[in-house]
Amino acid sequence: MSIDISDYLVPDGVVLGCDAVDANEVIGLLADHLQKAAVVKSSYGAAVISREAIMPTGLPLGDGFAVAVPHTDPEHVISSGVAMATLSKPVMFGSMDDPDKKIPVSVVFELALRSKDEQIEMLTAIGQLLQDEGRLRRLSSASSIEEVTSILNSTY
Repeated sequence: MSIDISDYLVPDGVVLGCDAVDANEVIGLLADHLQKAAVVKSSYGAAVISREAIMPTGLPLGDGFAVAVPHTDPEHVISSGVAMATLSKPVMFGSMDDPDKKIPVSVVFELALRSKDEQIEMLTAIGQLLQDEGRLRRLSSASSIEEVTSILNSTY
């Protein structure tokens, strides 16, 4: 069974053209949106920030384009969902490949998933999306939730 990212996307958790100064601000903003949507517990935001500090999720994709996929343990999650931010200007996240290296991230998928199996399936789905740089670049400049959903559902 494969997961569709768009099926988990929390509409109130999509922030387009986010103007943030650092990774913690983006993570906190998305966590606040997920908490207001009753998807996560109040402990979620701090748990994601703590995990990101020791196990960074920035993924460089080439040509200076990168995404991040911050997440934490299911104990902080009420119901499964994904928040997403596109950034007006990239913010620095630690690189998954080299935790000591910082990379400029343009798109953030913040995962709130109830089980480890869901996390594995969602990370696989995001991994497939990451192989399509054209879709990611279109996603980074999307101007509406409808456009985001359309891009996530497209296969070209």
